[in-house]
Amino acid sequence: MKYTFQLKEPKSKDSTLIYFVVYFSEENKKFKYSTGEKLKPTEWDFLNKKPLLKGSSKSKNALTINQQLNRYSDLYLETYALYQRINEVFKSSDLKNVFDDAFKKSLKGKNIFFDAYDQFMTEKIKGKEWSPATIKRYKNIRNLLVEFEKSKKYKLTFSKINNTFHREFTSFCMDDLKHINNTYARNLGLFKTFMFWALKNKFTFNNTFMEFKKVERVITNQVALTIEDLQNLMQHEFESKKLEKVRDVFVFACVTGMRYGELKSISKSTVSETEILLKEDKDTNKPARNIPLTSIAKFILEKYNYTLPLIANQKQNEYLKEVFKELEYNQTVQKITTRGKENIKEDIEFYNRISTHTARRTFITMMKREGKSDKLIAKITGHTDMKTLNQYYQVDDAQTKEAMDEVFNLKL
Repeated sequence: MKYTFQLKEPKSKDSTLIYFVVYFSEENKKFKYSTGEKLKPTEWDFLNKKPLLKGSSKSKNALTINQQLNRYSDLYLETYALYQRINEVFKSSDLKNVFDDAFKKSLKGKNIFFDAYDQFMTEKIKGKEWSPATIKRYKNIRNLLVEFEKSKKYKLTFSKINNTFHREFTSFCMDDLKHINNTYARNLGLFKTFMFWALKNKFTFNNTFMEFKKVERVITNQVALTIEDLQNLMQHEFESKKLEKVRDVFVFACVTGMRYGELKSISKSTVSETEILLKEDKDTNKPARNIPLTSIAKFILEKYNYTLPLIANQKQNEYLKEVFKELEYNQTVQKITTRGKENIKEDIEFYNRISTHTARRTFITMMKREGKSDKLIAKITGHTDMKTLNQYYQVDDAQTKEAMDEVFNLKL
């Protein structure tokens, strides 16, 4: 049985669907199956029944479409040969089932792009490949894509993940949603991870997404505390028990370098007289970390019987600002973020710059200021990339002045 490809509307001026066609003589039936690919008739080689691969009329997607069409013809020939070997009657319904299964044909009205995304997430979650934080990030990306589709009226299909999509998505994230470079770069990276999965699992042969360039990530200026700040925190007597607990948890994170999400793993069974044994939750392939137990950390653990009074991260961030506001950390600091090539400067109160992540940044900054090696610090924090670790290190004005005085304060 000979097969061919033909255009749905060969006389159309616009793009039209390409069908795979084969005649089943025993059924006296012509089998037509939509490949989902589209071309303008002017871009079609009517003699050889395939996209034009040369000349000025060649579509920019000709090679990708031709590769996709070859999948249909190769699978047909393979299936036909199989039925001949087993001496079974090859029916059009058999070929349809094979094509439906291979090319992930979805139910009518269902968007195969988001169907694939859901399958991608299900596979990773069931395979225990992602931490809870990673699951949350990919759910957020799905919501972001749905919002983009509605806002820009850009129907998402695998064939439309092209340079136009990249421009529109970049504009949507950075102009409409006001995402800064780092947020956009992270989100585009997660999207590309999904697209690589879709390519590997043959949901698409469109690899244009590989060319999508992320905007350059920048190190955003942040704040870190000093040992004097920690002493002020610990010595302050709060009337509110709520703020006292928030302060204690924050200080504990400052003197251990632990992420806020890791604190829930602490219990009597994970703490000895000298250290905390922490199994990496974010990456289960990482070895356990032994975090030395300082006197401050031990005092706080004993105060709460080795069960820290944790609350939701969002609430902790909200109450932390109240803690520092009560201690009158109202001095103005400048917040600098980057969107595209634009530096956005904003004057903001110090207490509004504090978050749970300030604790980890404070730990690394204090250790670096005391001359401790990156390798030593990374052993405690669990960092494997020294570049990432050093992004946490914050140099303040007092430190730069002290360094300049040491070098250039010459006696005249």
